[in-house]
Amino acid sequence: MVSELVAIGYPFFTLLAFFWGACLGSFLNVCIYRIPRRLSVVTPRSHCPGCKNLIAWYDNIPLLSWVLLRARCRRCGIAISPRYVIVEALTAVLFLLAWFTYGAQPGDRVLHLAGVTHVGVVPVYWLAISGLLLGGFVDCRHMIIPDRVSLGGIVAGLILSPLVPALHGASTAWGGLLQAAFGAAFGFGLLWLVARVGRMIFHKEAMGFGDVKLMGAIGAFFGMAAVCFTLFFASLLGAIFGILFILTGRRKLGRHIPFGPYIVFAALMWMFWGPRFVAWYAALMSPAF
Repeated sequence: MVSELVAIGYPFFTLLAFFWGACLGSFLNVCIYRIPRRLSVVTPRSHCPGCKNLIAWYDNIPLLSWVLLRARCRRCGIAISPRYVIVEALTAVLFLLAWFTYGAQPGDRVLHLAGVTHVGVVPVYWLAISGLLLGGFVDCRHMIIPDRVSLGGIVAGLILSPLVPALHGASTAWGGLLQAAFGAAFGFGLLWLVARVGRMIFHKEAMGFGDVKLMGAIGAFFGMAAVCFTLFFASLLGAIFGILFILTGRRKLGRHIPFGPYIVFAALMWMFWGPRFVAWYAALMSPAF
């Protein structure tokens, strides 16, 4: 019955997913600014950091207001960071992609997205996307990953997995819970081990503990295979961009580079294309006959 209703309203739900993502992106901007400063994300209402005036509703429309205001406050003219519209657009697009993972036949799925068979997986993906973006953008600016993203993600993954066991490809609540628990323990333990080995080799912190907890959250939501893929792909990206930053003078050798954004990007890649990457790699490694 649910599948039939979704199929009938598919265009409506597609638009809804995009606009819902844009609205959540607007709220994520509030969280990205306030959480590292230990401010409430509820009160006071959104206001200009320059003149402190409250932002009117018509100046706070996701995606549109930044363009219509030409990236400046209506009252004082202070520049509005492009991060606001980037987060809103990125969240909207990712929410749309998460919606597209459900429904269509594999051959018809846009961008070769990995498919899900249970519509309940989609809102779980939306929650994961929100947490990943929040953690990634905060880490970029402040070099920390908030506990409400990492530890909160572990708790949320353990709660939601038995409610939506299809998230782990399980058929029972108990199976979903076990997959989440093993994934959380594996993700946390694996990156903790990497951090410890790095500290022994370099005689200093090679990785923040926030990254360790974030990997536990990824394991709780997506399982052990996602942890392996995310660590490998994030390490590869981190190495490539780290070398580029050093060569271009944007970072000095030995200076800490936030690893969280690479973990976030790799986890998103797993969410949308993980099984396809695994299949491609298996075919690549198998002997040719």
